[in-house]
Amino acid sequence: MKILYAVQGTGNGHITRAIEIIPYLQQKGEVDLLISGIQSDIELPWPVKYRFQGMSFIFGKKGGVDYWKTFMKLNSLKLLKEIKKLDLKSYDLIISDFEPISCWAAIKAKKDCIGLSNQVATLHPLAPLPKKTDMIGKLVLQNYAPTNFHYGFHFKRLDGSVFTPIIRKKVRELTPTNEGHYTVYLPSYDDDQIIKVLSRIRLIKWQVFSKHNNRKRRERNVTVVPINEEQFLSSMASAEGVLCNAGFGTASEALFLQKKLLVIPMKKQFEQYCNAAMLKDMGVTVVKKLSIKNLPKIVEWTVNGTVVAVDYPDNAAQIVDLIVQNHTGPGKIKKTVHSEHYNLFQ
Repeated sequence: MKILYAVQGTGNGHITRAIEIIPYLQQKGEVDLLISGIQSDIELPWPVKYRFQGMSFIFGKKGGVDYWKTFMKLNSLKLLKEIKKLDLKSYDLIISDFEPISCWAAIKAKKDCIGLSNQVATLHPLAPLPKKTDMIGKLVLQNYAPTNFHYGFHFKRLDGSVFTPIIRKKVRELTPTNEGHYTVYLPSYDDDQIIKVLSRIRLIKWQVFSKHNNRKRRERNVTVVPINEEQFLSSMASAEGVLCNAGFGTASEALFLQKKLLVIPMKKQFEQYCNAAMLKDMGVTVVKKLSIKNLPKIVEWTVNGTVVAVDYPDNAAQIVDLIVQNHTGPGKIKKTVHSEHYNLFQ
């Protein structure tokens, strides 16, 4: 059996999840890897057959995506060429972790594409939604990487198609301690803004990991260091708490490590608002924005915040088994490709 596994390269969560899933896929057949996007800090430890620019969202410094930089990086003609260039004829199974090139190429080829991501789970009928629904954001989420079968990951299991997070072995092997500091990862905020706010909570030592700085920097009780996987995991494992965006990977790992957690959804990112809604429902502290105005909420969290208990078993092998069982061989589930999307290629 020949398998294509396509991974979104914006952010690190998709890549870290892929590192756990790929070995189990390789037990099922020959696996080709595809990555599109340009914002990940982690590399896959296997050869990648297809690398595309795709549609990457560029992190800004004011709490959200920098849409101007994102627009300037987007080359729609190149994107269309990448979709047309990807030949899927030889693949028996196509799986996409919110990766758009593979999804649209599958639609063009009238082939099934299996969605396996957190984004799929946020649209599940049982998943909590934010109080204010961003219809444009929801439409983007639905159509960015459209698939016709959906398996998702959320912070708690919803049904037979939405699972608890895949926690990478590097994190499972850590021994959590509490050295009193707080680990911070807010890539959509400028370092100066983070320092301006957090330095006012003077009794706390903040260890900030930055995508915007290539050298270590210390101001009062805030230490800023360039993002480094090993240092970040060490800091998080020994932290009292973790402050991060409402993305899926870091928040899941913080919960698994039994750290008290505060999340700030990235502005204009509908899936992060959905993630925040689920986390809030579970008892995690959610703050809308990193600002002086919200300092009292952050202080309250450092003083009285509690750990939210979770049970995240090692489920990667079972998920791969389920997908292969359902979508390969004579008894596979059959479904037609979205005709409304296919019409775009006519």
